Amino acid sequence: MSRVCELTGKGPMVGNNVSHAKNRTRRRFLPNLQDVTLISDALGRSFKLRITSSALRSVDHRGGLDAFLAKASDDDLSTTALKIKKDVAKVQATA
Repeated sequence: MSRVCELTGKGPMVGNNVSHAKNRTRRRFLPNLQDVTLISDALGRSFKLRITSSALRSVDHRGGLDAFLAKASDDDLSTTALKIKKDVAKVQATA
């Protein structure tokens, strides 16, 4: 299971542990991933996604999963999120 957010594409970053004596060793900064269930209003069902806590705040700020996916770029989304985005767009186009 990769440590990448399904909505924003955020992944691990690299940096250094720096001791008091200024010794540097490499380390990884992992994203704060959470397993959440988000509900799509247009599709009327829920989806389990693995997203960062910052992405969860962005979803709430934009007004839900459908609004977030409408503005999100396709490059950042995972294949699961991209399929949800296309299904939501299809349902909203017919309504």
